[in-house]
Amino acid sequence: MYKNIFQLLKKIFGITLIVIGVIGLFLPIIQGILLIMAGLLILGVKKEQINMWLKKLKLKGIFK
Repeated sequence: MYKNIFQLLKKIFGITLIVIGVIGLFLPIIQGILLIMAGLLILGVKKEQINMWLKKLKLKGIFK
């Protein structure tokens, strides 16, 4: 039972960080990219996937 609650809280926290990160992309106060990356790491997205995503953002000029 505790394992299911922990997994649910982990998913909620990861998704919350991603949502705040997306909002942070438009607000200068919040570090959007860092929060999105933290949320992806919490949700268990692999490092290779994050690196590919960052390379695409760099090519588009969004993230330098």
